[in-house]
Amino acid sequence: MRRLSYIRTWMLLAFLSSVIACTGKSSSGDVSQGNAAQVTNQTNKKEMKYSKKYTNADFYTDGKFNEEVAVQAYKDMFEFYDVPFTPFLEENFWVAEFGIGDFEHVGMGGVFWVNDQEHGYFAHAIYLLPGQMIPEHAHVKTAFPAKFESWMVTKGWCYNFSEVGDETPDAPVIPASHGPVKSKNFVMQYVGDIVHLKKEETFHFLMAGPEGAIVDEWACYHDGAGLRFTNPKAKL
Repeated sequence: MRRLSYIRTWMLLAFLSSVIACTGKSSSGDVSQGNAAQVTNQTNKKEMKYSKKYTNADFYTDGKFNEEVAVQAYKDMFEFYDVPFTPFLEENFWVAEFGIGDFEHVGMGGVFWVNDQEHGYFAHAIYLLPGQMIPEHAHVKTAFPAKFESWMVTKGWCYNFSEVGDETPDAPVIPASHGPVKSKNFVMQYVGDIVHLKKEETFHFLMAGPEGAIVDEWACYHDGAGLRFTNPKAKL
């Protein structure tokens, strides 16, 4: 009887071993080799950093801004950060080089999720390629209140500049194409950090770090007539 019990136990163990070999899973739920590789790839991607892949040589053709290439540059960054390019983005995504002619360093991509004049609220996503800055600007009062903004970084990181406050040391170099700025105070804003405009109608801007930046913005209604740039060439 003991020998028969031993044989049955041995047969059961052999059966379980064959199942594990075929499925790549153990009875305790261990991941298969394929799943383990997927987890490893995801871990490696988290350790990687996005970096600049496009320059002005890509963005301008015979001196003319190529919007298609600019959109592709953001799509490349979206792919790295696992941001889906949804049908809404396909229809509403825009890029701007602000007439400055240096999209590599001064420009942005964006989408207005909502800009509700009746109820006075606004939601926006800002997309900045590595090292790219939005031209310094302010929002002044028009028939509507001066736009007051708050920002939260969701991918990468950025410098958040304001003209309010003392000059912060070790500032990044402002692109020569942009010219002088009034905003000399800044914080380095990382994923999850929320920063508010310090005072209505004051100049400010964002500049991406070397990994690029995706930033959510919330504000009161955005009236384009209230937009003011320090660079006289800048326009939107």
